[in-house]
Amino acid sequence: MSILTASSLAKSYGAQDVFGDISFQIPHGSKIALVGPNGSGKTTLLHLIVGLEEPTNGRVHRAKDLRIAYLPQQADRALQPTLSGSGTLRQAMQEVFTDLRKQAGELRRLERAMADSSTQERALERYGAALEAFELAGGYTYEQRIEQVLSGLGFDREDFQRPVAQLSGGQKTRALLARLLLEEPDLLLLDEPTNHLDLAGIEWLESYLSVWQGAVVVVAHDRAFLDAVVERVWEMAWGRLERYRGNYSAYVAQKAERLALQLTQHERQQQHIEQTEDFIRRNIGGQRSGEAKGRRKRLERIERIERPSEYRPMNITLGDVARSGDLVAGLYDLSVGYDRAAPLFTAGEFELRRGQRVTLLGPNGSGKTTLVRTILGRVSPLAGRVRIGAGVHMGYFAQGHTDLDLDKTVLETVLEAGELRISQARDWLGRYRFSGDDVYKHVGDLSGGEQARVALSVLALQGANFLILDEPTNHLDIPSQEVLQEVLAEFGGTLLIVSHDRYLIHKLATHVWAIGEGQLREFKAGYDAYREWEMQRRGWIGSSEGEAERESQGEGERRRIRETLRVEEREAAREARRQAELEQMIHELEGRRAQLEDQLAAASERQEIERVRQLGIEYAGIEAELDTLLTAWTRGG
Repeated sequence: MSILTASSLAKSYGAQDVFGDISFQIPHGSKIALVGPNGSGKTTLLHLIVGLEEPTNGRVHRAKDLRIAYLPQQADRALQPTLSGSGTLRQAMQEVFTDLRKQAGELRRLERAMADSSTQERALERYGAALEAFELAGGYTYEQRIEQVLSGLGFDREDFQRPVAQLSGGQKTRALLARLLLEEPDLLLLDEPTNHLDLAGIEWLESYLSVWQGAVVVVAHDRAFLDAVVERVWEMAWGRLERYRGNYSAYVAQKAERLALQLTQHERQQQHIEQTEDFIRRNIGGQRSGEAKGRRKRLERIERIERPSEYRPMNITLGDVARSGDLVAGLYDLSVGYDRAAPLFTAGEFELRRGQRVTLLGPNGSGKTTLVRTILGRVSPLAGRVRIGAGVHMGYFAQGHTDLDLDKTVLETVLEAGELRISQARDWLGRYRFSGDDVYKHVGDLSGGEQARVALSVLALQGANFLILDEPTNHLDIPSQEVLQEVLAEFGGTLLIVSHDRYLIHKLATHVWAIGEGQLREFKAGYDAYREWEMQRRGWIGSSEGEAERESQGEGERRRIRETLRVEEREAAREARRQAELEQMIHELEGRRAQLEDQLAAASERQEIERVRQLGIEYAGIEAELDTLLTAWTRGG
């Protein structure tokens, strides 16, 4: 059953059309990813769904009493529910359960009444029903739920009592997400929910949403997150909405198949058109003039197959870099932080060697960015020392693009970064998808993704052989992430990357440095070794030191969950195979139908009546079979 239906939606801002004639339904309990290049209208579509904006054309029909919750990219006061400015974080979460708290107060009143002989009988009659309703509504568990969600999203217990007004922007966004999860709306809209979460928080959110009963529409550039959470992908590009079944990886494969099929059909039709036009030119004034005119009429009626549009990602290059010494950076008995009495963490001896690609991991607030700034020399170590090797030229991509001057234009920023003429600078920016008047925009007026592209364009001009990248894929659309990933994989220098992008980490990391429990640790076997250690630390898997714990009730519950997941995975795999078989059959029938169309056209031109009849019977049979298969495929979706 659909909880929301959109019909012929179009949205324009003045003369600029964002998209047009988009129709869709959101079924109850569906989990949908909304993907597409930056600027394609994903956030605008979310605004139309939630009602923050009105469509230029079309309408959105919401089911009666539908509860919708929306997480914007930033905790913008104009968009978010009120988080009490004077209250604490816990109190802001407790506001979700106001009715339960009132019920608890009523139960306490009835308990007092039962102690009074004059009101005891009447209070007893009401108490049983009130207590049952309170229990069924989660009256004894909501405080635990609050703590579970806040902890899962990366808040420490001491944060629970902090005033909301003292939270940072990223913390406010996480607090809003926590509140929306606790509200349990029918439809949850999430715009980049992973941007302010560390790896542990992202994995927790994945698990939470996997058992979420309501519908979810999520805009995210985290490919691993989308693989784990969604079951459908909607792609927005070129003003259209294309639908795909499965998670992100399934979408990538299906999209490639669709593009290849559409390109083949387009080229075959173009060949047919060229041949027909050539026949018309040669015969329009001759003995076969009537036939040529007939072909021209049919050609005028033909529905043209468009050549598939291809998205143009960044054309980034880091080029050849000068060779550094074997030692690129060394940390020796380091104490990192701002308070000598309470350092963020300590590090014994760590050396980064030429050609290594180190990923720096750790919870939010653990000191990752502070370590980066210490290596750069912008923050002095509390103790110990940092040594930068010979011939090392550092390039830095700052989280939040804090190194960019917001008052400068895009063109001024690049001209200042490199010795370029204006024409060269414009050509350079074109590689990062800045063209025309875009180069005169002020950096402060750009979106997060656009600022990231400016920062990358500046970084590429520096010729650095040691790149320090702090969350480089945040705000980049997925095609741009993939380009950056490929370029970094081919980079001839040394990398230190702070990231929670697991695709990027798996692709690049030769070593992992992880901050945890006040110490920096090194995992020379890479990300898989780190994950094993992290899972042991959290008690998700056993270790030689924790045999007794593995036999605990918690381990038994984890075993039950894993078995449930295995059953679900097997069922999902069977369904995926069935759908794949249907898609293959549909693909083959559509190919045969295209051949029959060509054969019918040729037979008609030759006036082979019996041949046309036979082909028509076969064509009708294929159409009927396609209808049956498409119905089955749609029901599976």
